[in-house]
Amino acid sequence: MGQFSLERLEAMTQDEKQFFRALGARVAELRKEQGLTQESLAEQLGVSQQSVAAYEVGRLRIAVSMLPRLAKILGVSVEALIGEELQPAARRGPTPKLQQQMERISRLPRTKQRFVMEVIESVLAQAVREGARP
Repeated sequence: MGQFSLERLEAMTQDEKQFFRALGARVAELRKEQGLTQESLAEQLGVSQQSVAAYEVGRLRIAVSMLPRLAKILGVSVEALIGEELQPAARRGPTPKLQQQMERISRLPRTKQRFVMEVIESVLAQAVREGARP
């Protein structure tokens, strides 16, 4: 943990406080979308769970050097993480977690890729039989 990441909000301007609170809220939302706990995110970042909790409510600054790694873990660009990227009205395409899983599958050997595809096709066919719209 760097000393700058531990700087408390009291030493910040009102605009900085607002920025770090909004950033923390985005981190919490994206972390939950990814199915991550504060503990697992903390472990991946090399910080304590208490630090992640403080980041998420805007009590502590997130170190600038941590932003690229945090964005990658959360499946977004640094721009989106800090709120500089416009959000589309409706999300299209796979969720970040699904996208990450698809990328991992693409790195598997071809035989394992075929097996995963067969499992997916089987689940989708079963959903159709049960009347669901996959």
